[in-house]
Amino acid sequence: MGVISKITKQVKNDERYNLFIDGKYAFSVDEVVLAKFGLRKGLEVDELEISEMQYEDDVKKMLNKAIHFLSYRMRTEKEIREHLKDGEVEEGIIDEVIHKLNDMKYLNDLEFAHAFTGTQINTSDKGPGWIRGELYRKGVDDPFIEEALEAFTFEMQVEKAAVLSEKLLKKYRKDSFRIAKQKIDQNLQRKGYQGAVMKAVWETVETGRDTDEQWDALYHQGQKAHRRLSSKYEGYEYEQKMKQALYRKGFPMEKIDQLLEVLKEEE
Repeated sequence: MGVISKITKQVKNDERYNLFIDGKYAFSVDEVVLAKFGLRKGLEVDELEISEMQYEDDVKKMLNKAIHFLSYRMRTEKEIREHLKDGEVEEGIIDEVIHKLNDMKYLNDLEFAHAFTGTQINTSDKGPGWIRGELYRKGVDDPFIEEALEAFTFEMQVEKAAVLSEKLLKKYRKDSFRIAKQKIDQNLQRKGYQGAVMKAVWETVETGRDTDEQWDALYHQGQKAHRRLSSKYEGYEYEQKMKQALYRKGFPMEKIDQLLEVLKEEE
């Protein structure tokens, strides 16, 4: 049991107040807690009341922290919990903060899933698999994820994947088409596109290469293989090693034979 002897406002935070009990500093509280408990000079308080005040103050501090975290963008309940746990807060206090945030309509995992999915569709080249994985990692329940992904139609997926594929075809122009396609399929898979989408993409994307482009790719890979193999092999063995290397890279054998003739002439 003690008596509040003085209450002072903090200099650096005018929403918090220092409480002195029996002439000694005891603890500080938020102005909301001050008002809720009717704290004033001369008020007699016991240990149970002090514990209740400190609990309410901890909740208020964590609520402020959560709201600040939410001020940057929408968050899921899991993200809020993980953010608050960084401060080694008791689970009961976190539960109370989550309850208050729900009452304030600050948390809505379904709305978050829709917003996150819409942002990725409009601003990135990510596919539904990647979006699903990110939402799951953020703690969104499966039914919410599936509902949000309904907005990402198959036609939209094919359109976005086709744009990405055309861009990558230019990047891999020095590879044979077979190898370029393999690399693009792997890229699409990593970004979360499924096999049916990739199949539709190759029915949509212009994959033809003119003769010069095909030859440039073969010549580029042939020069690399020549630099690597010519110092180790010669004659028949060299030719076989070159053929094997270039065939594995997706080039047709008749074109490889032509290249070997060209390389002989250039020596």
